[in-house]
Amino acid sequence: MAEDHVAESPGRQPDTPLPAWVDLYDTTLRDGTQREGITPTVDDKLRIARLIDGLGVPFIEGGWPGANPKDTEFFARAAKGELPLERAELVAFGMTRRPDRDASGDPSLGTLLEAATPVVCLVGKAWSLHVTEAVGTTKDENLAMIADSVRLLRSEGRRVLFDAEHFFDGHRNDPDYALAVLEAAAEAGAECLVLCDTNGGMLPEEVERVTGGVVGRFGGRGGTQIGVHVHNDTECAVANSLAGLRAGATHVQGTVNGIGERCGNANLCSLIPNLKLKYGIDVVGDTELGQLTTVANEVAETMNLIPDPHAPYVGHAAFAHKAGLHTSALQKNPMTYQHIDPAKVGGELRLLMSELAGRSTIVMKGEQLGIDLGGDGDLANRILGRVKDLEHAGYSFEAADASFELLVADEAGTAEDVFRLEGFRAIVERREDGSPVAEGTVRVWVRDETAEGGWSRRIGVGEGNGPVDALDQAFRHAVNGQFPDLDRIHLADYKVRIVDPQAGTGATTRVLVSSSDGEREWQTVGVSENVIDASWKAMADAYRYGLAGIDGPG
Repeated sequence: MAEDHVAESPGRQPDTPLPAWVDLYDTTLRDGTQREGITPTVDDKLRIARLIDGLGVPFIEGGWPGANPKDTEFFARAAKGELPLERAELVAFGMTRRPDRDASGDPSLGTLLEAATPVVCLVGKAWSLHVTEAVGTTKDENLAMIADSVRLLRSEGRRVLFDAEHFFDGHRNDPDYALAVLEAAAEAGAECLVLCDTNGGMLPEEVERVTGGVVGRFGGRGGTQIGVHVHNDTECAVANSLAGLRAGATHVQGTVNGIGERCGNANLCSLIPNLKLKYGIDVVGDTELGQLTTVANEVAETMNLIPDPHAPYVGHAAFAHKAGLHTSALQKNPMTYQHIDPAKVGGELRLLMSELAGRSTIVMKGEQLGIDLGGDGDLANRILGRVKDLEHAGYSFEAADASFELLVADEAGTAEDVFRLEGFRAIVERREDGSPVAEGTVRVWVRDETAEGGWSRRIGVGEGNGPVDALDQAFRHAVNGQFPDLDRIHLADYKVRIVDPQAGTGATTRVLVSSSDGEREWQTVGVSENVIDASWKAMADAYRYGLAGIDGPG
């Protein structure tokens, strides 16, 4: 691969109107948990807070104390020392006092103080429609609620950030009142005024225009900071956040992986690298940026979410290349089809094996697997031909590196077969009590130095929860201790895909199997019109890869 690399996509240009610094504010543990299907435990929230703290984010919003027992417990455990943050300030979120009530006796404000966080984020209504319809009070009383609440928190030594809820909608419908809300919070001592696109309906040009006007009015007042908090209902949350920063805001709120209510929030996993790598604003350090992909995946796992493989920067496919034209150029220079070095965000270049591959893809994929295919053009072409033929038949090697490595070893003549299938049978029986049981029989020839010809014939029978499990048990019984390492190999994941759904129940199926031996994990693939046969092919590759040493040519 060429050593001379062209520069990455350019970073901040001299005339780019972004601030020299930006404060990041994470609301994964509050706004993010409002996503449908997410119910993190208190332990989950503590773990996620530690992960985000490791990124170097200045503010972590832990939740709304008093709103539910879980958030109350979270802040109580944090106050007892279970959340020793090294870089971030923990923030408690809550609302202003209720209408026509004294702030000092308001239970919501009292709970915020009990949370004992150094910073409080106070939310108040900035849209007159919400003031009169949702809260059911007057516009003047809402201004008093905001001012009284901020003053109380400040008098108790708390730093206060003010979230102006529905600010952009409110500014569109009643701009004078929306600005009056900000005035009330600022005069009472709020250090940051956060403009919220709560409904997520704004577009970048409006966010930039309105934020610019607010910055012009408040930005010079004793260091009053302007921030933005936007949602993703127009698929513009990241763009809207950047638009607000271009207009002079210096505080931006978002969540890891963009999780949040409805369509989500601004995605910090996109905002952070955009700000650092594209605009040159050091919102996090280089080392911390390199942990971004890991943090994104660990937060998703803790939230019981499947990571989006196509997420920018941190997705599994963010730096995956399939077309032969691309990989041919990448072989000469890795920046020809990548806007950044993947390692900067903890990612890696991935080459996908498919019918779109070219010879250069095969050679580069071999390099990634430690196999030199560049010196044997005939071998590389044979491998390419087999890949294309098998992909046409329904195989997919994109997520089955182990099967591809076996294919290379087979073509190179370096694979060591340790068993050969003679045949198998699988049946499923429904018993009188209604419980189903599967039985499998496997007949194999096993490498055996003590046998004549070096092979011995074995037959095994096994029962399982289904035919695939039964065949796995039968194979293990057949080899009967011949391969001690087999005891450590187990199925980690099993997926079935229909290749030609128009064929109905007779469709060709593709089975992807993930296997593990406790130290490493590998993926294999099998294809057949019979799902059991496809499963066996994928499992057989998994056994072969796990049991045999696969050495490439050279």
